[in-house]
Amino acid sequence: MNTPAVPPRHQIRALHTATTVTVYQAYRPDIGLPAAREGRFPAAWKRDRMTWIKPSFLWMMYRCGWGTKEGQEVVLAVEVERAGLEWALANAELSHYVRGVHPDRVSWQRALRAAPARVQWDPERDLDLNPLPYRSLQLGLSGEASRRYADEWTVSVRDVTPLAREVHAAVRAGERDRAAALLPVETPLDLAAPRPVPDASKVPRT
Repeated sequence: MNTPAVPPRHQIRALHTATTVTVYQAYRPDIGLPAAREGRFPAAWKRDRMTWIKPSFLWMMYRCGWGTKEGQEVVLAVEVERAGLEWALANAELSHYVRGVHPDRVSWQRALRAAPARVQWDPERDLDLNPLPYRSLQLGLSGEASRRYADEWTVSVRDVTPLAREVHAAVRAGERDRAAALLPVETPLDLAAPRPVPDASKVPRT
């Protein structure tokens, strides 16, 4: 029997087409429901704050507790322009200082303050939301990147809370094959992070 190949430690995987990439976020109902209904983020969505997008459905489930955590009850699948994500990655800085990657901590801090996006890698999750030995991308957007994400790059917004609940119910019932079959098909995405990446694991804000 062949052993399934383990993905590279740092690899961007996502549901994607030739022109779009799907990322996930979770919000309280007064933000998430209008966003899904209108297909774009409402005026109440703060465009001047850092927002984190996650290409991994299961990492989003880990972060929001399958849509049960307070303030994260509505899980959104946001389809964004691939070109927008490429721009964000090209203009991103690592979220952690890494000796040997950055000249020094002061230089990294200066670059981080100037960057409109930041790259962070956290352990990917399995169906039980346990950590796996390889990483999943999280991309923090602020300033210009956050505004462009909300008002230029977003192609569609879907409420996938029912999917989250269905997958979770299948996991709890021990129907792991059914749960796995329900997951979005996330395949490697040929987009590069800006530099070598750190191994540190921190959980950012949603």
